[in-house]
Amino acid sequence: MAALLAVASYGAWRYKVQQPLSLPEQGLIFEIPRGVSVQRVAQDLHAAGVIDHPLWLRLYVRLHPEVSHVQAGEYKLDPGLTLPGLMSLFTSGRTVAYPIQFVEGWTFRDVRRELARHEKLAQLTVGLDASEIMEKLGRAGEHPEGLFFPDTYYFHKGMSDLDVLEIALRRMDQVLEEEWGKRQENLPLKTPYQALILASIIEKETGVPYERPQISGVFVRRLQKGMRLQTDPTVIYGLGETYQGNLTRQHLRQHTPYNTYRINGLPPTPIALAGREAIYAALNPAPGEELFFVARGDGTHHFSATLKQHQEAVLKYQVRKRRADYRSSPLPPAVQSTTQKQE
Repeated sequence: MAALLAVASYGAWRYKVQQPLSLPEQGLIFEIPRGVSVQRVAQDLHAAGVIDHPLWLRLYVRLHPEVSHVQAGEYKLDPGLTLPGLMSLFTSGRTVAYPIQFVEGWTFRDVRRELARHEKLAQLTVGLDASEIMEKLGRAGEHPEGLFFPDTYYFHKGMSDLDVLEIALRRMDQVLEEEWGKRQENLPLKTPYQALILASIIEKETGVPYERPQISGVFVRRLQKGMRLQTDPTVIYGLGETYQGNLTRQHLRQHTPYNTYRINGLPPTPIALAGREAIYAALNPAPGEELFFVARGDGTHHFSATLKQHQEAVLKYQVRKRRADYRSSPLPPAVQSTTQKQE
């Protein structure tokens, strides 16, 4: 009789272990707090209705001690999961990952706004200014603008906004180093940081991706000839929050460190996040003689080699044929470049 009971008990145990857990169709996010015991995990699973009784999990762990060390974090429990699969998941550390995206052309203010939007991130930068944030990232004295690579990153609950910034910062360092090693010779750029500054301008001026090398070529040739860049996005960046969406001639005459109509060479820092393509374009400009470009109004630009040709293009695209749906970029950036680029 005892033998029969043992066989029956083992059979029931095997059946229970192989049965899917009680999970909703959409699955369940289950969190294991840091430092809790397996017994506490079993109780929480029972309270959530995932297992019939904490005893089942405790018994399984006693028979399989290799799964006794569960890792803290959030786990996605999908329908069809069995008890062995559950414990394998808890010991794997494969916690739920949440995406966060930094977009090409964003400013550091945009980055901070996006970080603050994610409730699962520990918000450690609240109340800190830019210099304090850079100090915490180990880059004291550096300006944060443009230093974080635009990409989609993934974080787990328990990570902080500083963690994400550090990942993006290291990623930009890596990309910039890789692209600097592929640069053309005889560029008017002495450091990778100068390349990043130029790349950020290219990023803001580009309406269609294939024009990046051409736009870079214009800027590089102007730098080589000692001509001012005269690019609207730098002016707008220098105006800061005072800019209300309408760039005027008075703005172009206003002195700021970023007004490339008034200063020679590059502005002191990047003006936005630049992607790998813009960085590559800054370091590998297209050959040619063009020194000017003007927006056609459909997201593309007309390029000219002489001031006379450029003035004719301005007359054509920005005076005579100004369209109701005019735009200098197909995307909705914070600002659009609509004034002419000329010496």
